[in-house]
Amino acid sequence: MRCNNRRTTRCAACSEVYRRDTFHLITSGLRGGKGTPERVAAHPRVFATFTAPSFGPVHNRPTGPAGSVRRCRCRCGTRHDQDDDTLGTPLDPDTYDYDAAVLWNAHAGPLWRRFSTYLRREVAKRAGLTQRAFRQYARVSFAKVAEYQKRGAVHFHAVIRIDGPEGGDTPPPAWATAELLSDAIRTAAAHVRIDGPVIAGRPHVFTLGRQLDVRTIRSADFDGGQELTERAVAAYIAKYATKGAETATGALDRPLKFLAELAQLDISDHARRMIRTAWTLGARKDLEHLRLRAWAHMLGFRGHFSTKSRRYSTTLGVLRNARAEWRRAQATTSEISEALDTTLVISHWVYAGTGLTDAETWLAETIAPAPGTEGEPTHA
Repeated sequence: MRCNNRRTTRCAACSEVYRRDTFHLITSGLRGGKGTPERVAAHPRVFATFTAPSFGPVHNRPTGPAGSVRRCRCRCGTRHDQDDDTLGTPLDPDTYDYDAAVLWNAHAGPLWRRFSTYLRREVAKRAGLTQRAFRQYARVSFAKVAEYQKRGAVHFHAVIRIDGPEGGDTPPPAWATAELLSDAIRTAAAHVRIDGPVIAGRPHVFTLGRQLDVRTIRSADFDGGQELTERAVAAYIAKYATKGAETATGALDRPLKFLAELAQLDISDHARRMIRTAWTLGARKDLEHLRLRAWAHMLGFRGHFSTKSRRYSTTLGVLRNARAEWRRAQATTSEISEALDTTLVISHWVYAGTGLTDAETWLAETIAPAPGTEGEPTHA
């Protein structure tokens, strides 16, 4: 019996099935298949990464545009190894804005939804259309996954595509280009914001981070010079679908029942403070709707890790049903095969007689030794 848990730390088998399903979901929206027309491969498509803003300086490995590590050192003066446990932890934990970090995670889902609204508005504006008229000419489709950075802040990887008015079944208008889409994404990301709560007299406003990476899915600028192909993008996104906060911060992969449990857990001090902050903020009446205590183990983030727009491609439910149908068909075929590969057993006996036939009697008498010579060697 499958548990269907997507987390690698909880169930390796089910998380692998989830990863492969996500791969097929992303791939079908990039090049067709699984009920999605192949024409989507010719639609404008980009791969975008959205980050969280800064909540204070952290230990890092400065990188270039292609992801290559720069020769300069971290602010602490150390050139960190990629497996260094201090990566992502604050240079000064006492000045790091833990409240804002947790609250940003809690508002990341609504922030993405508002961004998607702004994006449609910006695409329509560049096409010289109103939002209402835009629906008659084109549609913006997307699929995204959430990933935790080392510092414990959520960021998003997304495939964004422009389709015709009926989705992937219809071609986009001539004005729809990857360049127009990329420009609209940058503008929408720069302007989207959500008003948050007032904590200790300080109002919080949540925005996306300034580090925004938008790349057209056709160029050779992905992963240090590799081609940005449909398969590469799908594999890159799918690998994050089975990860949670625990893979980036060493935090929990299950909810907390009591705050006292923190003292018994083998987790980093940074993760411990993030969880404690979420638990403390969760006690506030004005933040009850964020359910921060229930999601403290996720550092405040309560959104879905893998989401898509309705017309992007197939759904995980369709893929699971197809797999279940295939298994049922295989089981039926096996039963039929076993029924055909049988052994016919005949249990009808007829009396043939008693003793030896005349020929068998003659043969027995011929090979029998003469009386008194039993055991002696015979000669030809």
